[in-house]
Amino acid sequence: MAGPAQPTHVHQPDLSGRTALVTGSARGLGSGLALSLADCGASVAIHYNTSGDAAESVAADARDLGAPAATTVQGDVTDPEGVDGIFDAVEADLGTVDVLVNNVGSFAPEHWADISFEDWNRVLDTNLTATYLTSKRALDGMRDQSWGRIVNVGYASAEKGLVSAKNFPYFAAKQGVLMFTRMLAADTSEDGITVNAVSPYVIENSDEFPDDAPRGRWATFDDLAGVVRFFCDDDSEYISGQNVEVDGGWLPEDV
Repeated sequence: MAGPAQPTHVHQPDLSGRTALVTGSARGLGSGLALSLADCGASVAIHYNTSGDAAESVAADARDLGAPAATTVQGDVTDPEGVDGIFDAVEADLGTVDVLVNNVGSFAPEHWADISFEDWNRVLDTNLTATYLTSKRALDGMRDQSWGRIVNVGYASAEKGLVSAKNFPYFAAKQGVLMFTRMLAADTSEDGITVNAVSPYVIENSDEFPDDAPRGRWATFDDLAGVVRFFCDDDSEYISGQNVEVDGGWLPEDV
């Protein structure tokens, strides 16, 4: 499938002088979100674990869009030492992480009883534990400057409270991400930091197009990027602990 489209030029925040870290931004949605923030004038850190060449390509695209600086950073976001290494590298190259987008998250589409213990933990770790670790590491710098934006990528079913026997740890982890978002928003309400979530149903780099997808199309990277940009804007400083479902009005028929 083709890579992310270049972001459209619409009203967007001025992120000049800001540094944004998007986890898992070498490919797919993460790369689209990173490029969107670069288009707003942010310096961007393109994070990857194994896709180094792809990350370098996204960083080059970010510079072409006018990002003052774009670097790549490797590390395991499910490991505390790995997260420290990621932030140490970004801070050394670009300064304090002002905007953190937690995008990393894997799936396990099998029936829950057939999922291996290793895959169960992998899904919970990449979706929920990684969000906890990176957010915790980002907070000191954000608090020191009384400004920060954390945006967590969720899933539309989390707000609706839906579950399925297939891919169950993903549903559970995304519900946890939503709860974590609201807890952290409350815990940072006096710190100049906002914490919000954006939750798609099905996006353009998904494996298959579901029969119940609304509006007859995928959600695009730009659909989600517009919400992320809004959460990063100074005009949204009083909005925290919120979840925006970018799902076209999706509601399963059996609900």
